Amino acid sequence: MSDIEKVTCLIIGSGPAGYTAAIYAARADMKPVLYQGMQPGGQLTTTNEVENFPGYPEGVTGPDMMVQLQKQAERFETDVRFGFITKVDFSGEVHKAWTEDGHEIHADTVIISTGASAKYLGLESEQKYLQLGGGVSACAVCDGFFYRGQKTVIVGAGDSACEEAHYLSKLCEKVTMLVRRDEFRASKIMAERVKNTENIEILYNTETEEVLGDGQVVTGVRVKNNKTGEESTIEATGFFVAIGHKPNTDIFADYINLDETGYIKYEKPGTSLTNVPGVFVAGDAADHVYRQAVTAAGTGCMAALDAERYLAAKGH
Repeated sequence: MSDIEKVTCLIIGSGPAGYTAAIYAARADMKPVLYQGMQPGGQLTTTNEVENFPGYPEGVTGPDMMVQLQKQAERFETDVRFGFITKVDFSGEVHKAWTEDGHEIHADTVIISTGASAKYLGLESEQKYLQLGGGVSACAVCDGFFYRGQKTVIVGAGDSACEEAHYLSKLCEKVTMLVRRDEFRASKIMAERVKNTENIEILYNTETEEVLGDGQVVTGVRVKNNKTGEESTIEATGFFVAIGHKPNTDIFADYINLDETGYIKYEKPGTSLTNVPGVFVAGDAADHVYRQAVTAAGTGCMAALDAERYLAAKGH
């Protein structure tokens, strides 16, 4: 039994939600322990420039912002740990969690901030330019600004793809939308909005073969019509992937209510409460609508305050 560690507040996952929760929880003397997870700093570590987070007039890189948030959390004595939680048991009064090396933690409160991972096509060329930060993105709202007056390509056929294409059309000279089937998956109203936008060209039955570039930045996209087999090249400086996100919530499925995609359901709208008392959620693990750093940070604050109230009501 000696290997069991008892903590007041366990935060699972880093990123703006986890670190903001840690800052608030630490200041409330909850002595939070935060596990950074598979991708320390979360999705923002793949974002080169963040220009829409308040308080950074010159912008900031995603990794720099995460380092600053981590330092701020540590300044208030958050125990930030490298590693990840692989298993939980929320069936009893005590919330149990296990790390990848088998360390067992018993927590009075748990804040889930495991985020969501953007789905990519998985092409070698796509991943290469994503890592280089040279023109591949999964967030038009985050990165569209950098492609003002340029030509971009977006892959996807759902509501969010249509929304992102429409957003890009206001900034870019031309947007080419690649739809794998012969119709949209999106709602009629969203599909119509895209079809009625002059500078959006829709290519149906079209799949990406390769993202082209000069070794530094994207210069175009080689595509193939999956009906005719015909290949063509589209000139573009930006390649946006909008084929959905997968929330990182698999380990909670036995205990926490999830929607059909895997996002955590709020027990009570306007709070961070889950269906398990003492377990709270912040950030993209529950948010499939906004998915912004600033909204994630806001829900991190909510989760810490809700956890503090929960403990106070239990007489802690």
